Amino acid sequence: MRFDGKVALVTGSGRGIGRAIALRLASEGADLALNFFRNRQPAEETAEAVRGIGRRAVVFRANVGDLQALEGMFTAVREAYGRLDILISNAASGYNRPALDQTPKGWDWTMNINARSLLFAAQHAVPLMQGRGGRIIAISSPGAARVLPEYVVVGASKAALEALVRYLSVELSAHGIVVNAVSPGVVPTEALQHFAMTRNGEIFERLAARTPAGRLVTPEDVAGVVAFLCSPEAEMIRGQVLSVDGGASLLGTSILDS
Repeated sequence: MRFDGKVALVTGSGRGIGRAIALRLASEGADLALNFFRNRQPAEETAEAVRGIGRRAVVFRANVGDLQALEGMFTAVREAYGRLDILISNAASGYNRPALDQTPKGWDWTMNINARSLLFAAQHAVPLMQGRGGRIIAISSPGAARVLPEYVVVGASKAALEALVRYLSVELSAHGIVVNAVSPGVVPTEALQHFAMTRNGEIFERLAARTPAGRLVTPEDVAGVVAFLCSPEAEMIRGQVLSVDGGASLLGTSILDS
């Protein structure tokens, strides 16, 4: 198995894409550190699923946008495992509002969780990866480069995230650490319920019909690409943002086009 003996930390791993990534890495041999902030039960359920695969799983509560909580989580990972080989920066949040309705609180909250956390998580991860190399993968969004409705702050945070991926990729290569990002297309998860236009399930059928692949992206699709980027085969892919959208962006297909 590709990740036998490895330890992976996945932030926001209770549901959706984070859960799928955790299970995929566990299925290939990794032990897991699972993070949640508000809802413990889904994270514990993910942990049970990981243990069912035969791998270790430890659950940590932390708001990754809070620097003290972030540091505490990495201290706990060190105490539990003594090392870290893979960091998946997946946890995300945000205030979906028009630009003129945004507030300083909404800006700080979103930027801290979605972007700032990657920078300082990387600082904590490097000593735990030192000497063995490692992988850091951030989960981005098409909104980093394309305008989505009421997405101004989240989009800005994801653009900052992608910039951080490039800078970290160059600087951390000296430590043997490979850094990349994955930008999923429309994935029908709970997160999309924050968009008013997605609460009618018919939109997903229309988007799938306009996607070259003939269907929407699943969390498992994203997890497969993340696992590849964490593998030795992806050693020479660095500082990139891989779009996983079934070709939808080639035709300009998005929630905007519903």
